[in-house]
Amino acid sequence: MTRKPADAVRSTIRDVAARAEVSASTVSRVLGGVYPVSAETRRRVIRAVSELDYVADARAKAVAGAGTPTLAFVLEDITGPSFAQMAHGVEREAHRLGHLCLVCSTEGDVRHELDFVETMRAQRAAAVILVGGAADTPQYRERTRRIADSLASAGSRLVLCGRPPLGPGAPVTVVEYDNEGGAFALVAHVLAQGHRRVLFLGGKPDHTTALGRESGYTEAHRARGIDVDPALVLHGDFTRDSGYRLLHQALGQGLHFTAVVAATDMVAIGALTALHEAGLDVPGDVSVAGYDDIPFARDLRPALTTVHVPYEELGRLAVRTVLGRTPDAPGEHLLLGTHVVVRDSVAGAGKGSSATR
Repeated sequence: MTRKPADAVRSTIRDVAARAEVSASTVSRVLGGVYPVSAETRRRVIRAVSELDYVADARAKAVAGAGTPTLAFVLEDITGPSFAQMAHGVEREAHRLGHLCLVCSTEGDVRHELDFVETMRAQRAAAVILVGGAADTPQYRERTRRIADSLASAGSRLVLCGRPPLGPGAPVTVVEYDNEGGAFALVAHVLAQGHRRVLFLGGKPDHTTALGRESGYTEAHRARGIDVDPALVLHGDFTRDSGYRLLHQALGQGLHFTAVVAATDMVAIGALTALHEAGLDVPGDVSVAGYDDIPFARDLRPALTTVHVPYEELGRLAVRTVLGRTPDAPGEHLLLGTHVVVRDSVAGAGKGSSATR
């Protein structure tokens, strides 16, 4: 085996990848230990590292103890207003505490998320904050637990914001809000106005945030002794287009409803547009409520009744809580409250329009 002379140019991770005939991200996975790879792939990478005298985590060693400490904020969609509020809270608090904040938008790509986490581990980021709901499966828990352990071993810390917790013993910090409780309070308010046929425009059935809000909808009906009509529960995603499409679907099916509860304010905005296009008045014919209290919810006409989630404070709390903690300390679970913001889009139940019968 031939090694390079001491004065040779330092090998890069791309050199190792080329020698092992794999991608640079695969080399990172093998060296970082976050993502599982085959035994044969691992053997080829380790052999290439040895032959090229590649120094793993060279960037981390170069910056260790120097420069501005960093933390990472990982989310699925940076364009979402609620996520943008949380990102603002993370960035502002990180800046106040002397840290640089790096943001990654994954668009739901798990591999992209893992690659970014591995990079942050290599650079000794103080913390990695993962944001947004997910499908709570054994695969999710195994993958996320592996990430938490790997970050802890590198002196970093995993923070879950609005994601399913991992159970006792995991070196992770969980910061979330009362998701189901907020939905319960909102639907209870709508039912208190006399509505009994409440259309629910939900998210993906396996998404934990969507499940919590749908559960709050169901439990609020149960608390009043009202049976939920399954036909009134429609699933989509958390976007404006989903609300628009689902509301048109409900009208096309001839569903009778006097109120709409949307899983997010963006979904509610789409529903409002569809109702207006159908010639229905809000709240005269149909009441509409959302969830999140995004900044322009109050500027809609009518102003939107919704659930206020303290997204910016969630971001700030995540940073304050994690910085200064021992990376491998036992997990902790923090919960912030939510509350209903009553505006003009929900009114007492009347006879309703014939278009919703």
